[in-house]
Amino acid sequence: MPTTRFARKPDRSGLAVVPPRSERAIGRSALRKASLRLLPLIGLGYGIAFMDRVNISFAALQMNRDLHFSATVFGLGAGLFFLSYAALEIPSNLLLVRFGARRWLARIMLTWGLISMAMMLVRTPAEFYAGRLALGAAEAGFFPGVIFYLMQWFPAGERSRAVSRFYISFPLSTVVMGAIAGWLLHLNGTLHLAGWQWLLLAEGLPAVAMSAVFLLGSPDGPARAEWLTEPEREWIAGRLANEPRRGAHSEHELGRAFRDPRVWLLGGFNFFLLIAAYGYTFSAPQLVRQVTRLGATGTGMVIAGIGILGTLSMLLNGWHSDKTGDRRWHLVLPILLIAAGYLAAGSSTRPEMVLPALAVIFCGLTAVLAPFWTYPPEFLRGRSAAAGIAAINTIGILGGFVGPYVMGVLTDWTGGFQRGLLVLAAPVLLCALLMEIMHRYSQRRLIA
Repeated sequence: MPTTRFARKPDRSGLAVVPPRSERAIGRSALRKASLRLLPLIGLGYGIAFMDRVNISFAALQMNRDLHFSATVFGLGAGLFFLSYAALEIPSNLLLVRFGARRWLARIMLTWGLISMAMMLVRTPAEFYAGRLALGAAEAGFFPGVIFYLMQWFPAGERSRAVSRFYISFPLSTVVMGAIAGWLLHLNGTLHLAGWQWLLLAEGLPAVAMSAVFLLGSPDGPARAEWLTEPEREWIAGRLANEPRRGAHSEHELGRAFRDPRVWLLGGFNFFLLIAAYGYTFSAPQLVRQVTRLGATGTGMVIAGIGILGTLSMLLNGWHSDKTGDRRWHLVLPILLIAAGYLAAGSSTRPEMVLPALAVIFCGLTAVLAPFWTYPPEFLRGRSAAAGIAAINTIGILGGFVGPYVMGVLTDWTGGFQRGLLVLAAPVLLCALLMEIMHRYSQRRLIA
């Protein structure tokens, strides 16, 4: 049992030791405070980020018609966001370590909010491409920065639940987008603005406001959190310092982190997963409208309903993964469900087949997120963790370029989304293969 300054009675060596019940109470209090103070704020920020990243999927219901964008033009523009994001991911995360999470994450929110609103001014494919590249550059580093930030607060056994609690904003953001997109699109013509322009303007403003909230409301780490007691700060520091590391690199071994095969295996998993994820995300509103013949409001409600199911899936899988201590099967089983969903959705145009399949796809995509991001802290720490997590996300985020572009090209080529959905089953199955390789490699490292 670790020694601390806030003990109540000495052991035989004269060192003060906290009684187990007291230490557990301090730990529960520290984690409860961190969860209540940080996770809603981070979750709100990430939800806004995701909305500003993919709100063009709803804007496309009008924008593609108004600006005469083909599915290929739209898919390429949607994907270009991820190229600039990937290029600046690692530098951004290293700057976060230098300047502190609070300042850097607030800076990211401010710049992406302003650029997101400016997207309402695009008129040509070239302007659309430039705006998406600028938005990706502005948001670069936000997600891996948040993961790195949470590593400073939550021990390994709590991380999957912590990630799932803030990551819940991802499926919830689809609920919000689905609920309000139809209303915003119906503002078409108000103050001489198109409905899709109102959508981009309204959904960019919250990021600007959140930058100020985050700057004022989040400490750089537990040591600077005034709302923690000294025993609570020491409990968090002690738990993090004494965590077992599976072949962990020291915090200064930046180069070795990039040479670790696990970084590249997780990066590859993330790459293939995000091909499938963003191929679905940017096409979902148009696909639902094509299959159901619903208007903008009805389409939004369908997407919102799928988002609610995805929220429940994420919470349940993250909770059960922490409870059992298993990560492998809590990733592989949802992956297999995603592949089955793509095959089912791509094999039919009937709403009673396609809509449940889309729900299965989205529930699987949300279920894997929290268990996946518990892997890097098991073998990375300090600056290695900042760079390693950014590298995994950078490799993966390139899939965000491939997925929408492939879907756009196949949609223009075939006149429908079904061929693209069938194709997206392949990268999902590769995810399962890479996770099996990752598991076997980790087992060998433990034995060694």
